[in-house]
Amino acid sequence: MSEQEIPGYTYGAEAVAKSPVSLEDFDLLKKTVLFTEEDEKYLRLAGEVLADQVDEVLDLWYGFVGSHPHLVHYFTNLQGEPDSDYLAAVRKRFGQWILDTCNRPYDQDWLNYQHEIGLRHYRTKKNQTDGVQSVPIINYRYLIAFIYPITATIKPFLEKKGHSADEVEKMHQAWFKSLVLQVTLWTNPYLRPEDY
Repeated sequence: MSEQEIPGYTYGAEAVAKSPVSLEDFDLLKKTVLFTEEDEKYLRLAGEVLADQVDEVLDLWYGFVGSHPHLVHYFTNLQGEPDSDYLAAVRKRFGQWILDTCNRPYDQDWLNYQHEIGLRHYRTKKNQTDGVQSVPIINYRYLIAFIYPITATIKPFLEKKGHSADEVEKMHQAWFKSLVLQVTLWTNPYLRPEDY
């Protein structure tokens, strides 16, 4: 599926608001998590490794979410039942997110889209992208807590293409650092500007 065929995927679109985080502050965040050009290189390698495994990764992650009622709750309708159309729409964007994490330059467009993702988890835009009636927010605590399973479960996929243990570890560390950066950016709408 091409990017243009993914419902609600607006990366680089004019409609995406500019991130309140400046590129200068973003550079400081990257320094804080020790994210370097080497990490960019290994994320690109991870992108090559994961490109034909995206559906398998999503099957694992969706199985994890689906097996925990407190997580699938965020994709339920007003009757408390999982909304399969909502889950399917988000899955398409989630797959593209894997590729974007690895392949996109971390520039202003990328920074802006991270802010958009944060808004879509918060009351500001939750449910709007897919026109659904679901719970109004993904609670802050689960953004933070989700860093671990999304980091831990990616490693076996990074190991599948015959790269050395050192290369796999470098890809995994780059992924971990990127995820911490992204979740940090996603939490912006949850906090008062002076506290962020």
